[in-house]
Amino acid sequence: MIKSILSSRSVSRASPPILFGLSLIGLALGASLFYIEQQLSFLALALLISSGLLLIVIIVVTLAYRFRATTSELELPRSDKVQLLPKQWKKLGVIIAIAVTSVTFIGLSNYLAANSELRWDVTKGKQHTLSANTIEFLGALEREVQLTAFFVGTPPKYLQDLFKEYERTSNGFVTTEIIDPIEQVAYAAKFGNVINSQEQKVIVQSGINRKDVDFSQNPLSEELLTNAIASASRVEKTVYFLTGHGEYSTGNEDNTGLSKFAQLLTDNNIISKPLMLGISQSIPEDCDVLIIAGPKSELSKNEEALIEAYLLAGGDALFLIEHTFVTTPDKTLSAEQLTKNPDLNSILNQWGLNVEADIVVDITNYVGEDVGSPATKNYQRHKAITEGLDYTFYIRPRSITLLEKRSPNIKHAVIASTASTTNSWAETNRNLEIRFDKGADTAGPVPFSYVVIDEKNAANIKSGKTSDTRLIVFTDADFLTNVYIDQYSNAQMGLNVVNWLLELDYKAFIGDKKMTVERLDLTSKQKRQVIVILFFMPFSFLILGLVMWLRNRELQG
Repeated sequence: MIKSILSSRSVSRASPPILFGLSLIGLALGASLFYIEQQLSFLALALLISSGLLLIVIIVVTLAYRFRATTSELELPRSDKVQLLPKQWKKLGVIIAIAVTSVTFIGLSNYLAANSELRWDVTKGKQHTLSANTIEFLGALEREVQLTAFFVGTPPKYLQDLFKEYERTSNGFVTTEIIDPIEQVAYAAKFGNVINSQEQKVIVQSGINRKDVDFSQNPLSEELLTNAIASASRVEKTVYFLTGHGEYSTGNEDNTGLSKFAQLLTDNNIISKPLMLGISQSIPEDCDVLIIAGPKSELSKNEEALIEAYLLAGGDALFLIEHTFVTTPDKTLSAEQLTKNPDLNSILNQWGLNVEADIVVDITNYVGEDVGSPATKNYQRHKAITEGLDYTFYIRPRSITLLEKRSPNIKHAVIASTASTTNSWAETNRNLEIRFDKGADTAGPVPFSYVVIDEKNAANIKSGKTSDTRLIVFTDADFLTNVYIDQYSNAQMGLNVVNWLLELDYKAFIGDKKMTVERLDLTSKQKRQVIVILFFMPFSFLILGLVMWLRNRELQG
């Protein structure tokens, strides 16, 4: 076989340098995939083996050819060997260049055609283009909305353009007008406004609901306007946050508070209220969703009974269970630490779930330096909850298991879990000794959030006696706290979850400004991807130069 290869002038002269470069690139790709995933996947293994074998064959063929060239008396004169090769390879190079350019042009054209907007906004601030969130929100409107702006004198062009975009995108559900309250005194009086030449505002009306937005000091932003429309056009809902057990507070504006989450709920016309069951001894009738956000101490038996009765009657709830305590090998956990952050299994077991006393770790993809803070995009497909989400990450979540003995009428589905089968697991060792112990630890993918729905009898629902029970359980509350909620898709996950529990068919709206990440926080996997990209840029040029040098050397000698 080698003899037949050696008899081919084109292979012996020009192909080895190109194949040599391809084999090096293949080896680098295989090694990069292994580095990124932190495990040997089938594709990485195939690249490493095939590229390695190709490299060995090239080396053997090249050495054999060199040996034959120096020993064979029948070797053709040098002039005969290279006489036609430059022209032949020049033509081949032109053909390859044309092919590559054509494929690249076609691929790039199709990509731009599929992903670009029909309209082209060339302004610096993109003042003529609404965000994807706003466009989706306006497209789902089901109630008519009237926007009335008060502006003395000639209104600014940006305001006129913004109103036109809202009308155009809303399929006729949004109508707008800009009036001068001095020139149109009688009309302005209908809104109960005091005429003030310094005041600029927009009044958003939908049915009997009204929301005023003042933009006297700063230009009217898309975020403020869309939040106002959401507040006026949606039916007001109420969620109650359980208190009295060290839960995360919606009134706390520190890093560990939930004030930002509460504000996002308010922007979506969802009112947040505190609930101390130890005092009220009942769950209010206007409670649309009960949120238990990371209690630090056990609930009383009476409180558990009240929550169980609420759920059995068709109430909906969001459970955010906090992590188990860990220690170092030289210290032992106290009795108090062992009982802190209760798992609430006395309630959840009745719904087929059990929260374990472990820590979910993922050494492939995590945030910061803590493998116990997994970042994931491994979601169960659910249009209202997980569709379109980027990464979300969680601080030392626990694993959740399904009980074998559970009601057949209750349906369960995982929301989020780790992705790796070998590099993630539920660690039962609480002494910070991170290693997988077969038989003790649960191998990945590890679920740490579940959705539960108990569909009641249709006749009872129709009569108003009860409704379906919806539960969602996350074994972490930190991802919605002020310090983490603006990272990745954490806020969107939180709002989607509450939205689904409220049984609303519209998508929660998040203003782009509230979702801006002020610093570049990458997961461990994304960091490795960046390193590989930065490596391949100079590596590709190096391989290209090496191939060209070897090729020229072959053609000249």
